[in-house]
Formats: sequence, C-alpha cells, structure tokens
Amino acid sequence: MPRSSPLSGQLVTLFGGSGYIGNYVAQALLERGARLRLASRAPYKAQGLKPLANLGQLQFLPCDITNEAHVAAALDGASHVVNLVGAFDGDLNAVMGEAPGTIARLAAAAGVAALVHISAIGADAASPIPYAKSKALGESRVREGFAKATILRPSIVFGKDDNFLNLFGGMIATLPVLPVFGPEAKLQLVYADDVAEAVATALEHPEKHGGHTYELGGPEQLSMMDIHERIAQAQGRSRRFIAMPDGLSAAFAAMPGTPMSRDQWALLKPGSTVAPGAQGFAELGIEPKPLGLFLDKWMLRYRKHGRFGAENERAKARKA
Repeated sequence: MPRSSPLSGQLVTLFGGSGYIGNYVAQALLERGARLRLASRAPYKAQGLKPLANLGQLQFLPCDITNEAHVAAALDGASHVVNLVGAFDGDLNAVMGEAPGTIARLAAAAGVAALVHISAIGADAASPIPYAKSKALGESRVREGFAKATILRPSIVFGKDDNFLNLFGGMIATLPVLPVFGPEAKLQLVYADDVAEAVATALEHPEKHGGHTYELGGPEQLSMMDIHERIAQAQGRSRRFIAMPDGLSAAFAAMPGTPMSRDQWALLKPGSTVAPGAQGFAELGIEPKPLGLFLDKWMLRYRKHGRFGAENERAKARKA
C-alpha cells in the first residue's frame, strides 16, 4: 500500500531519472503513490523499476536537457519536477549550468508546484574546478527561473551498488598493498536512500522547503584512510595502505584511463563535508544513517569464500 502523501496521484518528472541516484528517488516516489515520468538520454537503463510500479504509474521519455523542446515535452502535465542530472565530462556548463535554468524557467511557466534541484557540496562560482563552477552556475540559474526551488547539495552518495565503495572494495579484495589518495581528506558520506527521502520530503512540502538550500551529509566524517581500513575490515582482509603525496595523486588523476578524473581528485582533496551552520537533514526531519549499518553486509561478496568463510576471515583481520 502506498504511504499517505501529497504526491499520491501527482505526475513527477525526473530529469536524469535513469541514473544511480534517480533509481533511489524513483523508488521513494513510487512508494508515495506518485506517477513518474523518467526523462533522460538513456531511459532504458531504468527498466528495472517497472516491477515496482503499478499499471500506468511509470513512463520513460528520451530527453536531452540541453534541448528546450525536449524539456518542454517532459514537463507537459507535470505537477512536480526533480533535476538529477550530473556529469564529469562533456560540456558541463551546458548540462549542469544552463540546462537547469531552462528546466526551472519552463517549470515556472507551466505552473509546477515544486522543483527540487540536485547540486553538490563544493559548488562554487569562484572555483577553478569546472565541475564545482558548473554546479554553482546551475544553482544560480535555477534560482533565477524558479525562486521557490529547493536545492539539495549531497556529499558523496553511497549505496549497495555505488561506484565508490565498490571501486575500493574490488581493489582491496585483489591487491595486498594499495595507495590511498587524499588520505586525510574528510568525507561525510551520505546514504542514497536518505538523499531520496530528502527529495521526496521537499516535493511534499514546498511551502516549508521551497527557496531553501540544504547540504546533505551522513552522521560521521571519515578520512579516505578510515574508509579504506573499514572496507578491508568488513572484508576480513589484512591490507597495507600507503598514504600518497598530493603531487603523485594529481599526476595519477591526470593520466587517461584512471578510475579518478582530474576534477574528482581536485574535489576530493579539500574533502566533502557539510558547512558549519548549513541547513541539512535536521531541518528536513530526516535522521541520516551511518555507513557502518551496511558495510559488513555489502562487503560479503568481496570476502574470501564469501559468507562461508566470513567469520573466520573477519576474526583474523581484527587480530592483524
């Protein structure tokens, strides 16, 4: 049974809804009885959501958000809108800077009741990092076009199927010695389900959350070294981690084909934590969940012998 919600029966357009965070947001909205229109370049990637929706509750729409006609079509009849689009390559100003403004302007003209825009901690118009600068431009354009939009700035988002924990999980399972880039960088990892709840809450209550910006971080700050060590412990493995100097880390990120881009390294170095005094989960009435609630279970598949050797391996790692 769908939970009682002001979104029940409402048509919500999710721009970028076929992406990683979009999957969690879609599930949160489907649970509330909303009708969803997933608008993205590759909507087929979200086909796995079909079993979670009732007949007529879910629609897939190919959409290029840099094309105003595509955006207008995606907004047709929608009462609520979420923009989840993000990228680390391509024309970032077009995709994350100007396009959000188009969405906001057309949504306002269409009489949309609520708009939630996903930005990121670290968005900064004065930043030399293209990603951070484009995110800040997007926020500005959204405010110009839809003054009562809610802007959410999550830290690095983690989940069972993410590209963060699983990247390091795979490396730690394979290599006995690993370099750690930005070992002292503090991250306030935030659970994907909690970000989805924040989106849904903001959509449900635009009278309360419209016009506000919220920074979303988990309940603890962990260094990159802490995260590596926790992953190794959850796998029951003893590993040697080497703290890498910034110069070597930057040089590695600049090389083609590496798992970390130049922008990602530049964003990682100063960390990703909620700014002092910023509004966040507390103002949204949400208690964020810590990484520790999930890590042991999620790292099962990386353990030697899987669940059959889990306890013995973990005991050895604790003694090491």
